[in-house]
Amino acid sequence: MFIDIHVHVRSLPEPLRNNKQAFATPQQLLDRYAAIGVERAVLLPLISPEVYEPQSSHEILDICRRDPEHFIPFCNIDPRAVTNASDAPLGHLFDFYVEHGCKGIGEVTANLPFADPKVRNLFRHTERVGFPLTFHIAAKLDNMYGLYDDPGLPQLELSLATFPKLVFLAHSQTFWAEIARLEKPGDRYGYPRYPVREEGVVPRLFRQYPNLYGDLSAGSGCNALKRDPEYAVKFLDEFQDRLLFGTDICAPDTPTPLVDFLLDLRQSGRISEAVFQKVARENAIRLLKLKA
Repeated sequence: MFIDIHVHVRSLPEPLRNNKQAFATPQQLLDRYAAIGVERAVLLPLISPEVYEPQSSHEILDICRRDPEHFIPFCNIDPRAVTNASDAPLGHLFDFYVEHGCKGIGEVTANLPFADPKVRNLFRHTERVGFPLTFHIAAKLDNMYGLYDDPGLPQLELSLATFPKLVFLAHSQTFWAEIARLEKPGDRYGYPRYPVREEGVVPRLFRQYPNLYGDLSAGSGCNALKRDPEYAVKFLDEFQDRLLFGTDICAPDTPTPLVDFLLDLRQSGRISEAVFQKVARENAIRLLKLKA
C-alpha cells in the first residue's frame, strides 16, 4: 500500500539514548511495516556527526542486498568529505554509489548554510548523476542538525534556481512550518497548530520550482497537513505529483500518524483514490525508477 521515502535503520541495536533504543533494526522495521501496510522503504544513512554516531553508506547497502524486496538504498556524502573544500572531488564517490545501486542521496544533515560553497559543490555533483537529494533544514547554526536557511527559505530558493535538474526532497520542521505564513519566529523550530490563514513560502516554491518535492515523513510533514485538514486537501490535490509518503521511523516505537490521516482522507472521499495512490507509492516509483 505504501512506499516509505524516509526511514533510518541500524544492523544492530544501538546504545541507549534517553533510556530508549535509538534506531530500529531491519527486522523491527519490517514488523512495524507489516502492521501499517508499508511494502518497501528507502533507507537513509546518517553520516554527519551532528546527528548521532556516523553511519556508513556501506551498512545501508549491505542491509539492502540482504533484503532487496523491501529495502531501497540511498547513499550519503557529507559536504565536508574528502578535503573539506568547496571544490572537493566527490565525483568518484557518487559514481561508486551509482554503480552499486543507490537511488538517491540523503538525509543530508550537515549543519552548514545552503549557500556554503561546500554544500553547493555537493549539489553540483548530485545533479550530475541525477540523484534526488533528501535534506533536513535547520532553523539555526550550532547545536542543531540540518542545512541552515533563514526565514522565508531564500537559500533553498536560490539552490532550486541554481540547480534546476536536481530534485530537492524537502523535510523537517523548519521547512514544513512555512506551509503557512509564520506568525512568530519560534514557529520555525516546532509544529505550529494554527490553521493556514495565509499561505507561506512553501506553496509558492512548489508552484515556481518543479524540482521541489515534499517528503511528508515525521511529525513535521504530518503536522503540515493535520494542522488544517481543509487546506491539506487542496495542497495534496495541487501538488499530488510531488508529495511522497514517509514515516521517519527511528526508534522501534516511533509513531506513524500520517498513515491514519491519509487513509481517513481517502475513505471519507476528501481526496481521490488517484491522489492517494500517487502520494502513498506511485510518486516514489516514478521518482526512483522502481519496478511497480
